[in-house]
Amino acid sequence: MKPVENKVTYDVPTWRQIHSMLLRQAEKICKGNFKPDVIIAVARGGWFPARVLADLLQTALGSVSIEFYVGVGEAKSEPVLMQGASVAVSGKRVLVVDDVADSGKSMKLAIGHVVQQGAKEARAATIYFKPWSAVKPDYYARETRNWVVFPWEIKETIRGIIRKYVDKDAVDEETAKLVKAGLHKKLAEKFLKEMLGERLC
Repeated sequence: MKPVENKVTYDVPTWRQIHSMLLRQAEKICKGNFKPDVIIAVARGGWFPARVLADLLQTALGSVSIEFYVGVGEAKSEPVLMQGASVAVSGKRVLVVDDVADSGKSMKLAIGHVVQQGAKEARAATIYFKPWSAVKPDYYARETRNWVVFPWEIKETIRGIIRKYVDKDAVDEETAKLVKAGLHKKLAEKFLKEMLGERLC
């Protein structure tokens, strides 16, 4: 079961931890029987891991744009494909990359799209995988039940917490949970000040 809304817990990986996880993933892919011709990032969350994997695997890189999540633990009913594959995938082995397989719906849509576009084979890779996901990635580094806050979305996450909880005590409580999970306290305080109107940004 998913954690209930008011019991959200967090994972806050560092850039170094993420790169280490992706390095191990790239090694696993290299040792396997799947050699991707192109990597397709699921934008926006997949941009960073896809770029790292493209570097490590020396593979061409493209993307698809999918809209789904609207806040911390909040999603639309179904993901929407906003932009198709930015590079040709017909006849190619494609590795579709996202940061996390949560509901799995975005990954399912992305894989379905590249297959429809003629991909010879399509596999999925994420950094994190959640046990209730509709799609289990072929490659993933960690399984979690927590809400994952990546280094590239910290301010966005704090903004989402402010919008979701409104009450200052609730915002402070959620921010404290983020800090306990690994977010640097001074960075959290800086973004809170900016977004609570003490400084415009």
